Amino acid sequence: MQRRQFLGALGAGAAGAVAAPFVSTASAQETITWRMVTSWPKNFPALGTGANDFAQRIETLSGGRMRVEVYGAGELVPALEVFDAVAAGTAEMGHSAAYYWRGKVAASQFFTAVPFGMNTTETNAWLYHGGGQELWDEIYAQHNLKPFAVGNTGTQMAGWFKREINSLEDMRGLRIRLPGLAGEAMNGIGATAVNMPGSEIFTSMQTGVLDAADWVGPYNDMAFGLYQVADYYYTSVWNEPSAVLEGTINLDAWNALPDDLKAVVVEAARSANLAMIDEFTFRNAQALQTLVDEHGVQLRTFPDEVMAALHESSREVLARQAESDPESARVYESYQAFQRLVRGFTDVGEFAYLKSRDAVTS
Repeated sequence: MQRRQFLGALGAGAAGAVAAPFVSTASAQETITWRMVTSWPKNFPALGTGANDFAQRIETLSGGRMRVEVYGAGELVPALEVFDAVAAGTAEMGHSAAYYWRGKVAASQFFTAVPFGMNTTETNAWLYHGGGQELWDEIYAQHNLKPFAVGNTGTQMAGWFKREINSLEDMRGLRIRLPGLAGEAMNGIGATAVNMPGSEIFTSMQTGVLDAADWVGPYNDMAFGLYQVADYYYTSVWNEPSAVLEGTINLDAWNALPDDLKAVVVEAARSANLAMIDEFTFRNAQALQTLVDEHGVQLRTFPDEVMAALHESSREVLARQAESDPESARVYESYQAFQRLVRGFTDVGEFAYLKSRDAVTS
């Protein structure tokens, strides 16, 4: 895949149209047309196409009663203005990642990724069965939004580095693109974390604005051509063991839907969520093989002292976040309690199996 195929004008989005008031749906025969704004380049692999998939599932499951027009980042609003656009009604729907809104809703970060937190299966279980969705709904309702999990990247890589990391000292002073709670933890060990749209990473690495960058994983990283601007690909997963992609709906638009169409959206979100997980599992495996075999990418892991420092810094960041914000405290308490519960089975189930498989097949 060529990087130029997927880049969109993320930073130069046009101003959104003034939102019209939402009215209740009058007839089952009417076609409801909504707009979805996203933080991804139009049709970008898995992320952008995942938004398209969500929209198509809504149309199919509704028998054509609902249609959703999907806009890439910059087509209607800039990449990092999705939250505000949907809350204001500039668009009825959004597709992004919740940790981008940490400056507006501190607790939102827990609904994307928690460093050294739960994996994808565990996170979904927390959202669907452990009270996570209810907390998410409650917090976002204050901002006129209804949230859903609409995709997950699964385990993300630690990122691309221009130079090899052999010690904790090598991390100090690095400028790295890394959002959310993990970015704060990286700051805590002496690096400088920067949040920017994905489309800006390549140029920032190429020009020296960044020394390192986290994006997603092999599939999406290859699409952006990041192997062309960094020699070392670090596989030490800590930052995003699971990364939820967030669908948002303007709460007024949501409340105006009849119950059967609300059910359609709920089921479309859940099926699109699981479909993206499946795709990433397959595409990441293919892309990793291509990166190593065809592009000569060098895989590396962080030294033990770096991982230990990141773990300690992550604990401190999470504690400070909970202490400084009551909503974050409630979400983190729920998240921790569920992680303690589910880890017991994960350790004797999935983790034990993977260790056994590795032992007999390596």
